[in-house]
Amino acid sequence: MSHPAFVANNLAVVTGAASGIGLAAARHFASLGMRVVLADLAGDKLDRAAADVAALSAAGTAGVAAIATDVSRIDQIESLEREARERFGDVHVLMNNAGIQPGSTILGPLAAWEATLGVNLWGVINGSRVFASGMIAHGNPAVIINTGSKQGITTPPGDPAYNVSKAGVKVFTEALEHELRNTAGSQVHAHLLIPGFVYTGLTAGGRTEKPAGAWTSEQTVDFMMESLARGDFYILCPDNDVPRATDERRILWAAGDIVENRPPLSRWHPKYADAFKAFLDKDRD
Repeated sequence: MSHPAFVANNLAVVTGAASGIGLAAARHFASLGMRVVLADLAGDKLDRAAADVAALSAAGTAGVAAIATDVSRIDQIESLEREARERFGDVHVLMNNAGIQPGSTILGPLAAWEATLGVNLWGVINGSRVFASGMIAHGNPAVIINTGSKQGITTPPGDPAYNVSKAGVKVFTEALEHELRNTAGSQVHAHLLIPGFVYTGLTAGGRTEKPAGAWTSEQTVDFMMESLARGDFYILCPDNDVPRATDERRILWAAGDIVENRPPLSRWHPKYADAFKAFLDKDRD
């Protein structure tokens, strides 16, 4: 049984839809008979993605629209919401999925920080705030899916701007769901998608073939849909290398840094290497 928002003729808006998880989601929504708006930066990739999705839509090009959008700019998010609603009506699914990872260091270029936070965090905040009121007002089941990251939970060293952006997405989406479920008459719920290792343009790193340990974008979307049908808020995806049990131990250890008063990021601290390994292996067969 699927989530009631995902029915034929309902409208889904997906940001970061020109490739990767966003495109896989748009394709899946179209295959359900939904109308789909793909939002991404202007260009051939967005146009090709829209044609690809239209080929799966029962309504063809009449059921699909590509709207060029820079999610870091609230005026463009507002334009996206207005154009989507004027063309197709009420929005039932919003997937704030757009993300970038140019790389960063604490004392590195400010531009990398501004760009990463602008797209990854402000894109989610702006999208949720701009669309939520209309989604509440139409009174039908609806969902806001925000794409986070395990890096926003366990915050590994190496790319602090990305970690900060995705940690912010987690905290924002938790607060969003709390507010939505306490809003009278609201049938809108928020969900946090936490992908595992997924082979996309963002993660390819120059590779031309999917690594054995990675999931495809389609596998990730299938898992997301199963989780939404169960009503899961935290959609914590495994992959071919990391099972859920390992993710759970890593998350618990990260939280334990505060409780146990360990150094931050102690998982990568030489003094705690043996203790972390023992904790990770605890209760394994």
